[in-house]
Amino acid sequence: MSKSLSQAIISAKCPRCREGKLFPVSVFSFRKLTDINHHCEICGVNLEPEPRFFDGAMYISYAFSVALVITVFVGLNILLERPELWMYLSTIAVVNIVLLPVMLRYSKVLYLYAMGKIQFKGD
Repeated sequence: MSKSLSQAIISAKCPRCREGKLFPVSVFSFRKLTDINHHCEICGVNLEPEPRFFDGAMYISYAFSVALVITVFVGLNILLERPELWMYLSTIAVVNIVLLPVMLRYSKVLYLYAMGKIQFKGD
């Protein structure tokens, strides 16, 4: 039985078979941040439809970063009465570094699913 669309996206699986891994290492790994498998190990579909295809994922990554800054800003304002500027900057820097692999990888996953024109071929 194949995974649902949301399960496949969350687990970073191939859009066609929803079984093969998109990345050679874990999504949460700091190693090989920008590497994506060229072909699915299960169904063989080309995961890079054209050269420099994933450059468009920068826009999704940017949206993730903006959402992160807004979330940290609101969170600090709720938790603290009058946060200092250094608190905003240091918290945003630390959270951004920690979440960098996840944001970079999921921006590619979402971009591939949205713009890759790879149709699901289920059971």
